[in-house]
Amino acid sequence: MQGKSCFYIIKLASMLNYTSQNQLEIFNFKTEFESKLSPTNRWVKMAKCLDWDNFALIYGQNLNLKMGAKGINARVVIGALIIKHIERKDDRGTIEMIAENPYMQFFLGFDCFSSEPIFDPSLFVHIRKRLGNESFDKMNQIIMRKALNIKELVPEKEDDSISENTKSDIDLPQEEAPKISNKGKLQMDATIADAHIKFPTDLGLLNDSREKSEEIIDIICKELKIKKPRTYRIEARKKWLNLSKKKRKSHKEIRKGVGQQLGYLKRNLKYIDKIVNDNPLVLNSLGNIQYKYLLVISELERQQSEMFKEKTHSTLNRIVSIHQPHIRPMKRGKQGKNVEFGAKINVSLQEGYARIDQLDFEAFNEGVYLKDQVERFRKLNGHYPELVQTDDIYMNRVNRKYLTDNNIRHTGRPLGRKPKVELTKKEKQRNRIEKNERNQIEGKFGQGKSRYGLNKIMAKLAITSQSWIASIIFVMNILKLSRDFLCLFLKQLFWILFLYNDVKVQLVISKNFKY
Repeated sequence: MQGKSCFYIIKLASMLNYTSQNQLEIFNFKTEFESKLSPTNRWVKMAKCLDWDNFALIYGQNLNLKMGAKGINARVVIGALIIKHIERKDDRGTIEMIAENPYMQFFLGFDCFSSEPIFDPSLFVHIRKRLGNESFDKMNQIIMRKALNIKELVPEKEDDSISENTKSDIDLPQEEAPKISNKGKLQMDATIADAHIKFPTDLGLLNDSREKSEEIIDIICKELKIKKPRTYRIEARKKWLNLSKKKRKSHKEIRKGVGQQLGYLKRNLKYIDKIVNDNPLVLNSLGNIQYKYLLVISELERQQSEMFKEKTHSTLNRIVSIHQPHIRPMKRGKQGKNVEFGAKINVSLQEGYARIDQLDFEAFNEGVYLKDQVERFRKLNGHYPELVQTDDIYMNRVNRKYLTDNNIRHTGRPLGRKPKVELTKKEKQRNRIEKNERNQIEGKFGQGKSRYGLNKIMAKLAITSQSWIASIIFVMNILKLSRDFLCLFLKQLFWILFLYNDVKVQLVISKNFKY
């Protein structure tokens, strides 16, 4: 019987492209690591595009050079973050992937293959705490200068030989600085980088807070070795489950359930306050995380009591997650997604390269920051943009006056009556094209959210969330830079071949002319 099965497998292998399960042992497996790496690999190309030296200087500014042990190679740290967000892996998965891929190790600056992990995955958290939005913005500026051939502006130094009093006494001829013309286009828009939290409801928030308060009571009672107070936790959970499992809940049922969970939570917090008043040092038994939870659920109980009493669903600085209390609801009014939960970012786009100008977990009006964004453009490029492409929310009267004073055109709708002289067909077509070009920044947001998880920020802390968001924009700029370098290389190759063939044709013509 066994012989027949082996014969059938051999026959099947001869007919199909199939490898038997009786594979060779791992020690007999041949590798190609001894051969040269392919120069056309994407990680090899990307490694050559980036300015690692300047990236390392920016990373080094966040380190304490006087204390602590020697840090990990800056290129390894920054490169690991780039790989993580390009491949959309978690921290552990990124380290495992790098240990298996020689091209990624070349990208990180290694001179030989190593199967050992480059560092512990938990170090990613500390890296995100060090590299904030400001550090990533400096790296983005380096990428934009390289891609757009922007020369770094050197601030002018005053002559120290002439004092201020001498300058006032001597009338020196003042030459007017040459006026720099406006060049380039600047696109602006804002979006929400959604945090990875469950959709918040009053009932769910109160249940989570109640369970966390019960956990704190257990820790305190265990530390003091006293009897636990009656918390009705089994009854409270049973009532919550009966209501939450209903597919259709009436407003009356939801309000009744919220009132019940609110009562259980208030009782638990009263028990905690009573124990703490009798034994103030018991708070030392709570770790920093548990103490933070205690403060959060106390504030959440105050907010929910206020909203329950006034029969509203909004309050100042409303908490929507006890695990991430810094997140606020952002009302956007979009179809299918009226409210979003996460950080709001105000982004400017120049020839496909993005920069985060403002990042905040509180709601803000992006139109207020138009002047700052234009000035950041001038600081980077040395001149104002010729055209600003924005939504109508940016086009208030203050911003319109500022753009007009600096001779900057915009795509906002004109105010007042229609002009007496109607625009020509060519001008209308130009305005329509320029207004449609603003959709490029919407495409950039779509790329970040659909491909790199800009709508699913997995970080828990406010500072690490900012770093996560900024690193996604940084990675998208790197990929844009590598594509632009490839296009530039192909253009140069085309012109070389074209000129080479042109020279060959001229030589043939000159020879024929001689004869």
